Amino acid sequence: MDGWNAPGTGSRSPGGGRGAGPGPLTDDTPVYVISVAAQLSGLHPQTLRQYDRLGLVCPDRTAGRGRRYSARDIQLLREVQRLSQDEGINLAGIKRIIELEHQVAVLRSQVAEMQQALEGAALAMRQREAQVHASYRRDLVPYQDVTHQGAVVVWRPERRG
Repeated sequence: MDGWNAPGTGSRSPGGGRGAGPGPLTDDTPVYVISVAAQLSGLHPQTLRQYDRLGLVCPDRTAGRGRRYSARDIQLLREVQRLSQDEGINLAGIKRIIELEHQVAVLRSQVAEMQQALEGAALAMRQREAQVHASYRRDLVPYQDVTHQGAVVVWRPERRG
């Protein structure tokens, strides 16, 4: 269920639909009426209404309040049904699973953003470091003490006397 919208979290435009207006169709574009969505998901329309009331799968609404399902909504409907029938998970548990998977997706996105920011900061630091090194004065010569270089010095204690 990775990448699905949690109930009620679809990015909705002021017109009420995620994909309101002309444009390319995506998995989030609400295009299917409830009867078609029911047929595509293999569920009864009343089941889709119940899932909507429970907040499991929340389709977009038209101006007349009709439901419009996206391909992602239909995929989620199938997953809800699979979890319910094959795994024996109750609807409250399924709702919690969907919410947690949404949180994981959000956190993964935040981690990716932070990694990009970190890489950008590291690059900026390396560039600044290179600028500092490039600004060193080249006319300075390191000091070398030539008096002790390779010379043998014999020490003789002074006699007191």
